[in-house]
Amino acid sequence: MRSDNNNGAGWPLKLAAAGGLAFLHLPILLIFVYAFTTEEKSFQWPPPGFTTQWFSVAWNRPDVWEALTLSLKVASIATAIALVLGTLAAAAVARTAFFGREAISLLVILPIALPGIITGIALRSAFSLAEIPYSMWTIILGHGTFCVVVVYNNAVARFRRTSGSLIEASMDLGADGFQTFRYVVLPNIATALLAGGMLAFALSFDEVIVTTFTGGQQSTLPIWMLEELIRPRQRPVTNVVAMLVVIVTFLPILGAYYLTRDTDSVAGSGK
Repeated sequence: MRSDNNNGAGWPLKLAAAGGLAFLHLPILLIFVYAFTTEEKSFQWPPPGFTTQWFSVAWNRPDVWEALTLSLKVASIATAIALVLGTLAAAAVARTAFFGREAISLLVILPIALPGIITGIALRSAFSLAEIPYSMWTIILGHGTFCVVVVYNNAVARFRRTSGSLIEASMDLGADGFQTFRYVVLPNIATALLAGGMLAFALSFDEVIVTTFTGGQQSTLPIWMLEELIRPRQRPVTNVVAMLVVIVTFLPILGAYYLTRDTDSVAGSGK
């Protein structure tokens, strides 16, 4: 009789998994390699030589710092806005029954389901009709449309798994609304909000399509990289900056994963 404990994957499945991982990550590894190449204007394989000079070149280029600063400002403010609006929307949808609740939930998540170019064109048309000049704030508004969705999805799932009896018990014991939120609700949804905020920051930091339509003459770091690839001056500098983008976006996603992987149960979820 064959043992039921023999659950190991066969070699075809392992080979397919390895091929999928290589397809996803080899291009990223190439970016890291080309950040050290001695060739300035083209991509040669194998690289003719290796050097670290491009790191100092990138460090001393003011256009890189301007783009990085703008990206950090936009991502930080868009994430803060998303945390407030996404949490409030999730609390309303998850904890209150009212007419049209499912329709509102659909409208909240719609921006992330639509192609980015549709969102960008719609926002650009709205800004033009309202005669709003393009600036950092128009980029933030554009990024906020999908950052809110990320926070909302995390928060609404956690709200639905949090027992309402905890809130009722808090109120029965004399706590007001703020105290109930601070000592009961927030501890139960904190990791979901933190994970949603990290993912929202990562999405905003490397957004290109919506930024193209809402940024005007403003250049975030991904837009700067795109322009450098089209009209290259020093290609390895672009790869050095790409390494930074990979690291900056990878760390929040990794943090969100570790924060949420052991949160299948919350206080009072079984009551």
